[in-house]
Formats: sequence, structure tokens, C-alpha cells
Amino acid sequence: MNTKAKLITSLKIWIVIYPAITLFLYLFGKPLAAFPLYQRTLLLTVSLVPCIVFIGLPLINFIISLISAEKNDMSK
Repeated sequence: MNTKAKLITSLKIWIVIYPAITLFLYLFGKPLAAFPLYQRTLLLTVSLVPCIVFIGLPLINFIISLISAEKNDMSK
């Protein structure tokens, strides 16, 4: 994977991770505050990593493919 592809991939991941973590902490931050940091981190990662990998990134890739197809159709 070249540098450009790595940068694009990291941007896609960030686009998914930031709102997911923000929403998770907004919804569950107060109840989780009673747990030690390592347990909060474990719960956060156990729940968000699968969501990001199986839902968030495929959704972003789908949206990007729609936008790319739309741009290609407009340029013809």
C-alpha cells in the first residue's frame, strides 16, 4: 500500500471513529465513569471496533463509491 492509499485509509477511519466515540461517550459516559479506566477502555474498544469495521467503514466506502460514480457520470 502506497503512502497516498494509507493517508486515504486513515482519513476514512478517522471519519468513522470520531463520531462513533463521541456518540458512545455521550450515551454511556456517565454510567461508565464508575468503572476504572482500563475497564472503560475495554468496553469502548470491544463495542466500537466491530461497529467501525463491519458497519462504519463499509458505509463510508459505499458513500465514496456513490460520489465517485456520480462524478464520473457528470464528466461524460
